[in-house]
Amino acid sequence: MKLGYLRQASVLALAATVLVHAPAIAAPQNAASPTPTSADQPPASGPAEAAGGEIVVTGSRIPRTSLTSTSPVASTTAQDIKLQSALTVEDFSTKLPQLAGGVRQASQGSDAFGAQVLDLRNFGQSRSLVLLDGTRAVPFSFRNSVDVNALPASLIKRVDVLTGGAAAVYGADAVAGVVNFILNDDFKGVQASASSRFAEHGGKEYGGSVMFGTGLGDRGHVVVAMDYTQRELTRSGTRDWAITPNSTIPSIGGVFTDVASGRKFGFTDSGQFTTTPAATSNISATYPLIEPLKRINAAALFNYEITPTVEVYGRALYTNARTQESGTPGPNPPTISQTVGINATNPFLTSDIRNQLTFVNGVAQVNVSRSLAELGLITYHTERNTFQGQLGLRGPITGNIKWNVYGQYGRSTENSPITGDGLVTNAAGVNNFALNANTANIFGPNSSSLATALGTTINGFDRKRDQLVTSANLSGTLADLFSLPAGPIGFAVGAEYRRETAAIVQDSALLTGNTFREGVQAAYTGEFDVKELYGELLVPVLHDVPLIKKLDLGGAYRYSDYNLFGTHGTWKAEVNWQVDSNIRLRGTYQRVLRAPNFGEFAATTSSLPFNNLITVARLTPRYAGDPCVIGTGNAAQCARLGAPAVGSANSLAPSYLEGNYYYGGNPDIKPEVGTTKTAGVVFTPTFAPRLTLTVDWYELNLKGAVGVIQPVAAITSCYITNPTASNPLCALVTRDPANGHFLDAYVNNQNLGRIVQRGIDIAASYTIKTDWLPGSGVRLSYQGNIVTSYTIQANPTVTAIQCKGTFGATCSSDGTTLVQPDYRHNASVSWLFGRGIVQVNWNRIGKVKNSAAGATDTIAAQNTFDLSASYQLNRVLTLSGGIYNFTDKDPPFVASGGVFNTFPDTYDVTGRTYGISLTARF
Repeated sequence: MKLGYLRQASVLALAATVLVHAPAIAAPQNAASPTPTSADQPPASGPAEAAGGEIVVTGSRIPRTSLTSTSPVASTTAQDIKLQSALTVEDFSTKLPQLAGGVRQASQGSDAFGAQVLDLRNFGQSRSLVLLDGTRAVPFSFRNSVDVNALPASLIKRVDVLTGGAAAVYGADAVAGVVNFILNDDFKGVQASASSRFAEHGGKEYGGSVMFGTGLGDRGHVVVAMDYTQRELTRSGTRDWAITPNSTIPSIGGVFTDVASGRKFGFTDSGQFTTTPAATSNISATYPLIEPLKRINAAALFNYEITPTVEVYGRALYTNARTQESGTPGPNPPTISQTVGINATNPFLTSDIRNQLTFVNGVAQVNVSRSLAELGLITYHTERNTFQGQLGLRGPITGNIKWNVYGQYGRSTENSPITGDGLVTNAAGVNNFALNANTANIFGPNSSSLATALGTTINGFDRKRDQLVTSANLSGTLADLFSLPAGPIGFAVGAEYRRETAAIVQDSALLTGNTFREGVQAAYTGEFDVKELYGELLVPVLHDVPLIKKLDLGGAYRYSDYNLFGTHGTWKAEVNWQVDSNIRLRGTYQRVLRAPNFGEFAATTSSLPFNNLITVARLTPRYAGDPCVIGTGNAAQCARLGAPAVGSANSLAPSYLEGNYYYGGNPDIKPEVGTTKTAGVVFTPTFAPRLTLTVDWYELNLKGAVGVIQPVAAITSCYITNPTASNPLCALVTRDPANGHFLDAYVNNQNLGRIVQRGIDIAASYTIKTDWLPGSGVRLSYQGNIVTSYTIQANPTVTAIQCKGTFGATCSSDGTTLVQPDYRHNASVSWLFGRGIVQVNWNRIGKVKNSAAGATDTIAAQNTFDLSASYQLNRVLTLSGGIYNFTDKDPPFVASGGVFNTFPDTYDVTGRTYGISLTARF
C-alpha cells in the first residue's frame, strides 16, 4: 500500500463528508483486525446483534440491541492481540493511532517505576480513564492513571478506545477518553497458551497462561485465569544507535588534585595512572534500554442466578509485578567532588600517587572528583501488588427495566528498595567518603573495597493506593409506560460513591536528603471522596421518513460533590442520524472534568539537586542556560539581580546550578475542566456491502490544566520577555549573592495551562472476495489520525504554542510523552482463509520538528512493518506468530532532549522481533 493510496482514502473520506453536508464522526475500527471492530459492527469475539440480547456500549450506560455508538470507539479484538504474540497490553496498544507514547518498557528515569500507562491524544497519562467492563480499574501510586501491566492479556475479549471525553457517563478523568477492557466472562472450556517474543539484537519476553470456564449448573458461569510473563533486561550497548557519545559522567577512575601544589593526576577507565586525566567517562552502554519485568496475574469472574429476578456477580483480580528501573535520578552512579585528607600511611598509595601529594604533618589535602561507579547504576527494585474485587447484584424489574448494585474495592501497593546509591553521612553525622578515604581504595575504577564501604541498599519507599466504589443503577426503556412513534425512550439513572486514599512512606535517608543522588523525597498521605448522581436519556425522534431512516437524540448529566474540590456538573448532548442504509451522521458535545491527583494536591515539598536539570537527560529541557551569561538577557535586569557578566561563566556546567530544585503539591489546586466536541459520518454503501468508511472530527479543549512554571520559563520571562523589577517569576529561580550563579528553583503545581487539540480520524475497511486466491478473501484496513491543531499554553506568562507535528518537552502536556505527530496510521492487508489469517501491518508516524524556540531540526516520518499469521492446526491447537518491524527499522536519532539518542516513548526500540504463540483449547 502506497502513501498515494492513503491520500486518496483521505480525500474520499472528506468528500463523503461534504456530500452529506455535515462534519463527521464515527467509531473507527482497528486496522489490524481481520473482521470489523468498530462500534458500528460487532467484533468476531464480541456480542452480536443477531443474538437478540441487550448489550452496553462503551460510552453509554443505556442497554441497546446493537453495538452502534454515538461516540467514536475503536476496538481491538482477542485475535488482534494474538496476532501480535502479545504478553502485555503494551505489545499491542502501541500500534493504535489514538494512543500516544505514555510510559513504556524503555522509559528510563520515569517515576512510574516499571508501570505501563496509557496516554490518549497526547493529553497526559492522568487524563485517560481505564475501565474494566465499564467500571474503574484501580490506579497506582499518586496518579489517577492505571498500570495496565496489572491486566491479564489472556483474559481480554476486546479493548474499546473511546476518544472525545466521557465524564458525564463515567465520572472524572475521562477527559481525552476512556480505554475499556472487556473481559472474557463467558468463556467455556479450557485454554492454555505459551508465547514468546525475542528481538534479533537482544531482548526477549515469554510467558504462558491458562484459562478455565464452566457453567454453574444452568444458572451461572465462572471463569478462572492465570498468566505469567517475564521480560528480560536489555542494555543500551546491544544497540549501536543507543550508545550516547555525549552522555558523560565524572571520571570513573577519578581526577585528584593536590590542594597545596595544584598537581593533578588520575586514572583511566581501565585503571592506568596518568598525570593528564580525562575529566569524564562514558558508561552509557551499560544503561538499561528495556526494563525487566516479572508478572503473575490471577483472575476469577462469576455470575449466578439466585432467583429469576436476582443475579449475583463479581470478579477478583490480583497481580504481582516486579521491575527494575532507574527512577527519577536516572541511572548515573553517584559522584563525589570534595576535599579529603589522605594520610601518608594510606595502604593504597603507590609511588606514583605519593609523588604527586604534599604531606603536612602526615596528611595531604586532596580534592577528589569521580563517579562511584563501583556502587552500580541507580536502580529501583519495585514490587507492585494490585488487587481489585467486585461484588454485585442485578436483575430485571420488568422486561424492559433492569437494576444493578455493586461495590468494588481495589488496592495497589509498591515497595522500591534502591541500589546503586549510598549515604552521604553515617548515623553520627560524619561524611562517609571522608571517613573511608584512608581505609578503602578511592584511587582508580572498580574498587571493591570502596563499594563495600559506601554501598548500601536504601529502603526506598512504600506507596499504597486504595479505591472504594459503590454504585446503584436503573437502566432500560420506558416501553412499559409508553413509546414514541419512533420507539421507546432509553434511560439510565444512578448514584455512585467513590473514596480514594494514598500514602507514601519514605526511607529516613530520602526524607533528609542523605543520599548521593535522590535529593529530598517527602512522605505524605491524602484522601478525598465524591458523591455523584447521574442520568442518561436516548430519545428516538423519527424513523422511516424521507432522508431519515432513524434519528435519535440523547443526553447525560452527572452531578459530583467532592469533599475537597466542591461541586461540579458534567454533561453530554448527542445526536445519531441514520440517513439511509448508506450513511449515518452523529456527534457529541460534552463538558469534562479531571480531579487533581494526590501528587498535585497532597504532596509536600520534595527536592532534587538543581544540577540534575543538566546531568539527567529527561530533565534537561527544563533549563536552557542563563540569558545574562549567554548574552540574550536584558542588561539592566541582569545587573539589578546580580547576574554574572556576559561570557564570564559556563551556565550549562552542573556547578552553575548550586542548590536544589524544589517541587510539590498545592492544597488549593482545583479540578481541570473543559469541553469536547465530536462530529462524524459512517459510510456503509449498499453497493459495496463489505466496505466501511468512517471519518471523525474532534476537538478537546481543556482549561485550568495543572502544570508548573519550569525554570526555563521563569528565567525567560524574568530576563527576556518581561525584564521588570516587579516580575514575580524572578523569585522562582534565585541567585547566589556571592557569585551570581543560579542557586535554587521553586516549582509547584497550579491551575495554569490550556490545552486544545483538533483533528480527524479516518478509518476504512474493505473485504474483497477473490477467485484467484483461495480462502474467504482479502481484507484491506486503514486507521489514521490527522491532528489539524494542537496548542498548549503552559502558563499565563507565555503565549500558546502550536504543537502539532513537533517533538520535545516544550510541547509535552505532562513531561512524559515527548513526540506529538500530526499524522499517524496503522494499515493492514489480510488474507483470510478457512483455518487462519496472514496479515501485513504498516505503522507510520509522521514527520515532526523540534518544538524548542528557534530550533530547526526535524525527524523524518518513520515506517515500520509487521508480518503475522495464525493457523488452526487441528481442532485443539492454534499456532500464531509474526515478525514485527521486519525491516529492522532503527528509531530516529535526536541530538538532544531524548533518551538513548531517540524518544523511546513513541518509537520502536527493539528492532526486528520474532513472536510465536501456541494455544490449546479443549
